[in-house]
Parts: sequence; structure tokens; C-alpha cells
Amino acid sequence: MTLEEKITRAETRIFKAVFPNTTNHYDTLFGGATLHMMDEVAFIAATRFSRLKMVTVSSERVDFTHPIPGGTLVELIGRVEHVGNTSLKVRVDLFVEQMYSEEREKAVSGVFTFVAIDENKRPVRILDTPVEAVG
Repeated sequence: MTLEEKITRAETRIFKAVFPNTTNHYDTLFGGATLHMMDEVAFIAATRFSRLKMVTVSSERVDFTHPIPGGTLVELIGRVEHVGNTSLKVRVDLFVEQMYSEEREKAVSGVFTFVAIDENKRPVRILDTPVEAVG
């Protein structure tokens, strides 16, 4: 299997409804809840790609470009965009959809970095051979 095929197979998509228990006082999705969902999707994509124990080590530049109102649907898409020796980066894009129309727009995107670890929590190689940036 090529690296690109492996990346494609690991792409992860999750849909969620924005319920009142996840919104703030403006009736929009709370930023912390958004980051939680994004990190979860990134973790799943990283794990599906590597099939190793993965831990989040950082998040980069998470841009909130549109509010996510209560009563909408969100789709989170996680895709591996860089593979290093022991770490990888997953881009997560969050799209907001109105429940009763076809309206859809990208609302948030960010990059999460993960490291593969062994049973002693030490970094391990993700692939048998080193690779260059993917994207």
C-alpha cells in the first residue's frame, strides 16, 4: 500500500448535532467543546493511519472563522497531512450545516500533532522507512 493510499484509508469523518449542553451564552458551540471534538477526530485518524498508540502533543493555529449555532449539524474531517519518524500531523476541518437546508460552510480548521509511543511511553517509529512531508 502506498503512503497516499494509507492516508486516504485513515481519513476520518464524524457528524454531530450541536445540542444546548454544548453551547455557550451566545447559543453557539463552546470553543472548548469544539477543540474536544477536533482532537478526538484527529486522534482517530492518527490511530487509523499508524495502528499504534498515539498521544496528542500539540495543536497549531486553530482558526474559528464562522460561529456554529445551536441546532445545527457539524461534520469533522480528519486527514493526515504530514508523517515524520515518530510523529504525524492531522488537519481537522469542521463544517457547519443547517439541519433543514443544504447550507454548509467551513467554520473551523486546525492541525494536531501526535507522537507514537510504546508501552513505556517512549516514542516509536511510525513507518518502517522515513518519508518526506505529505500534503
